Amino acid sequence: MLVALVLLAVVQFAFAYCFNEAGRYYSISPRLLWAIAKVESSHRWNALNRNRNGTYDIGLMQINSRWLPVLRRYGLYDERWIWEPCYNTFVGAWVLRQCINRYGYSWRAVDCYNRGSKAKETSQYVWRVYRSLGW
Repeated sequence: MLVALVLLAVVQFAFAYCFNEAGRYYSISPRLLWAIAKVESSHRWNALNRNRNGTYDIGLMQINSRWLPVLRRYGLYDERWIWEPCYNTFVGAWVLRQCINRYGYSWRAVDCYNRGSKAKETSQYVWRVYRSLGW
């Protein structure tokens, strides 16, 4: 039991480091990245979800497969690395940064992370992220 608790603490520390570093690099609140990961995957690094539209979401930040060609074009996609929690967090932060660049630092940008160009400021997704922030 003690070993399991120690391992859990190490994993949580590693995730916190990833959120902090990705947040600093992309000028995004690490707490917001953490909340998005909680909503997207319940902080599961190995989450894989298939969507009704034929796309799929990968890893901790649930990177949608429609981003993979864009990542390849920039030399940022590697099938082996996309599952790695820190790398996945950085990719998720990059996706959110694209949304922030488009909509400003707003709830609409948060929804854009989930819905792309159909983003709204008052979606259920936005409320789930907001509640995950614990404000």
